[in-house]
Amino acid sequence: MKRKSSTPATASVVILVLILAWAVAPEWSTNLLSARAQQKQVRKPKRYRCPMHPEVTSTRPGKCPKCGMALRLGEDTVNSNTGGVPQPPTGDPSSISSKRIPDVQVYDQSGKRLSFYSDLVKGKTVAINFIFTTCTGVCPPMTATFRKVQEQLAEKGSRVQLISISVDPTTDTPERLREFAAKFNAAPDWAFVTGDKSEIDTLLQALGVAVANKNDHTPMILIGNDLTDYWTRAYGLSWPTTLVNVITDVATRKQVPGR
Repeated sequence: MKRKSSTPATASVVILVLILAWAVAPEWSTNLLSARAQQKQVRKPKRYRCPMHPEVTSTRPGKCPKCGMALRLGEDTVNSNTGGVPQPPTGDPSSISSKRIPDVQVYDQSGKRLSFYSDLVKGKTVAINFIFTTCTGVCPPMTATFRKVQEQLAEKGSRVQLISISVDPTTDTPERLREFAAKFNAAPDWAFVTGDKSEIDTLLQALGVAVANKNDHTPMILIGNDLTDYWTRAYGLSWPTTLVNVITDVATRKQVPGR
């Protein structure tokens, strides 16, 4: 028996489908390639970065050669306003200047109202860390280290203002901070600071240490000499002697003329 041949109508449909596929394919493939290209421009490969030294990055886990902290996994993002160049994380403490520190209203552990810059920073050498009283991680050992630093500075006759800023001002009232300070035998010239959340948030943002979650706060210490407007940073769990050496070096810098 002879097989029936395909009808002219069927053949026409097949031809039409092939023509449409040929016409659409270039546009579809172009859109796909464009989407992939845009995705590559938006996200760069994940890299490991030091929380204290943003310039230290690696494609593998490890420790920062500058401070010894474990590198954290992150991802470089590209800002279309910067010509496609990956930007470092915001809040780099190396960009801090005394002129940009806000004079917000804060309260110390005794409940005394202070203007942060005018009363605690102006004309002084300061060492600032960031804590909260319910912290069970780095805060207790970092505060204990600060106390040893205070003792060693006193032995050297160095007058340095220590400041511990609460990253949880809603919970950390002056009373709670006073109890926390007493646990570590904090001596005078060490202010534990809290205040209105909006004011503290403004302060933390200006110091480059603002975080959405208090548990992610930095273990970094900011060390500054207001007279010279020189600021640096150190790892808060370094040996006390190491921190004292950094603080002493900052304190002995010569005053900038006109300040």
